[in-house]
Amino acid sequence: MTRIDGREPHEHRPVTIERGWSGQAEGSALISFGNTRVLCTASFTNGVPRWMTGKGSGWVTAEYAMLPRSTNERMQRESIKGHVGGRTHEISRLIGRSLRAVVDMRALGENTIVLDCDVLQADGGTRTASITGAFVALADAVEWGRAQGFIAKKATPLTDSVQAISVGIVGGTPMLDLAYAEDSIADTDMNIVTTGSGTFIEVQGTAEHAPFDRDELNTLLDLGLAGNASLAAIQQAVRTGADVAGA
Repeated sequence: MTRIDGREPHEHRPVTIERGWSGQAEGSALISFGNTRVLCTASFTNGVPRWMTGKGSGWVTAEYAMLPRSTNERMQRESIKGHVGGRTHEISRLIGRSLRAVVDMRALGENTIVLDCDVLQADGGTRTASITGAFVALADAVEWGRAQGFIAKKATPLTDSVQAISVGIVGGTPMLDLAYAEDSIADTDMNIVTTGSGTFIEVQGTAEHAPFDRDELNTLLDLGLAGNASLAAIQQAVRTGADVAGA
């Protein structure tokens, strides 16, 4: 079937990552997956929560939020509502788990890095864009900590990179990186988080309108792996200042 933006089923949307977008944060990245835009900032603190003090390990966590006008109609701020919604909690935990999967906490030392992922504009894939952008911010925060002497110069806190992308079956066709108009009508919706070396961190999959079989699952996993490999190349290019095809 023809996609709303003319992409082939296996193509992700144009991806841009503006590293160092925030002048105040120890690490930051403004990431765009098509019309979805997320600001990811990493705040570095020398020290850990009291219950971890003296154990020689660091901590990485994340918080996720959507700005009131990131969607077509204004949403009320969750701080005004007086509680954080279940979806926000779930995505925050997902981002934190995904990043911790590639961090050696002992190599990080007794330091804390908090990732804030704020959705400026939502058009599908906000959690996957958040994870992908947050890694770039995390990597810069780690290097900031090393430069300040909080992390040992020879330590390697990051064991790999991490990327995430959505896949789904829309009108019987497996597709990569669903925009909102596709995600809202998808028969199957899935988010795939992997490392740069191609191992899985998390797979979230749901049959929204029709069950999927094993062959379809394998096809979606292959799509996700290929898409994340492309994202890993973009992340690496951004971190090194190199050019990359397919961005």
